[in-house]
Amino acid sequence: MLILALILSVGAPDVLGRIDSIYPDLDALYRDLHQHPELSLHEEKTAAKMAERLRNLGFEVQTGIGGNGVVGVLRNGQGPTVLLRTDMDALPVEEKTGVPYSSQVPGTAHACGHDLHMASWVGAATLLSQAKDRWRGTLVLVGQPAEEIVKGAKAMIADGLFKKVPKPDFAVAIHDDATLASGKVGIVSGYALANVDTVEMTIYGKGGHGAYPHKTIDPVVIAARTVLSLQTIVSRENNPLDPAVVTVGSIHGGTKSNIIPDEVKLQMTVRSYKPEVRKRMLEAIARIAKAESAAANAPKEPLINIPESSNATYNDPKLIERLARALAPVVPVEEKQPVMGAEDFGEFGIAAGVPSAMLWVGAVEPAKFASGAPLPSLHSSQFAPDRERTLRMGVTTLVVSALELLGKP
Repeated sequence: MLILALILSVGAPDVLGRIDSIYPDLDALYRDLHQHPELSLHEEKTAAKMAERLRNLGFEVQTGIGGNGVVGVLRNGQGPTVLLRTDMDALPVEEKTGVPYSSQVPGTAHACGHDLHMASWVGAATLLSQAKDRWRGTLVLVGQPAEEIVKGAKAMIADGLFKKVPKPDFAVAIHDDATLASGKVGIVSGYALANVDTVEMTIYGKGGHGAYPHKTIDPVVIAARTVLSLQTIVSRENNPLDPAVVTVGSIHGGTKSNIIPDEVKLQMTVRSYKPEVRKRMLEAIARIAKAESAAANAPKEPLINIPESSNATYNDPKLIERLARALAPVVPVEEKQPVMGAEDFGEFGIAAGVPSAMLWVGAVEPAKFASGAPLPSLHSSQFAPDRERTLRMGVTTLVVSALELLGKP
């Protein structure tokens, strides 16, 4: 019934009807990727696997874009150009799922589902390359490195991505969802994921003996005051209707109980949607940190650095509505709330100046989801998707989206 519904909805007989024939190969690819994860900026073998798959399907392939980025282009006459992206990197997480195909790399795992994204992407590339009589235009498949550190998309763009491949008319990606039952697709119109800025701060003092604090300027106390004062940015300076987060996730200073150190280091993540909220929060962080140090007569101002940042993922409302209409006859489509997590997929649409959309693919086995029991989140050592249903749905979502946006024969 699923395949019949698909055929009727997209007018593309046999396109998704072939998924059964390719599924065993996709499942083997998924398990191989899951067992051999590679961290951000080290995706060499993963990228080589993606490039080989695309070459075998007849795509024009380029590698080494923005590091380990891979791009495949499949031209099929006049029509729109559609970009489909997958991310390729894994996380520094020790897997504890107990699945028989668990990661064989100590301390590294695909705990965010990028292995599933890649297998779905290859599946979509396979089916679309076999059905060139059902569409017209150009497919641009992007295998992106370093998503987990939100650097890969910008790196590929800075390396001239859109000078090396046709500029897309639309950009689409999927992401598995640990809060949605498998077999469903989640949509968010407008802001879907947040701006993210990683802020590193060094607070300076004057160290000395813990027994004589009056002869020192204690950076631990300054840091404590700074952390507490930073909480007022969201609670007292930000409009409650504008989502924002300031989280201090790391604080390090000192070596011994009776030694006051010379400095303390803080690391924080800052999340927002609107550009003006983002700007105001970063300015407030700097203002508060400098003021707390000045109040304590610190020898110098704090050093503030932003090593990682990415723009919010914005789902173009017209595009997301169009894709939702195409998917609805095929699979259950559920509206989701935006989240304060971050992704750098949106950078492709921003750089190309075109509409983009990220679709959520449910990854939780339906019975577990219905039970109401606590579920492992993405990035958890316990997270593992409901493999077959989620992989099939990932392929379906990408294929239906591409066929909707490409030209008709």
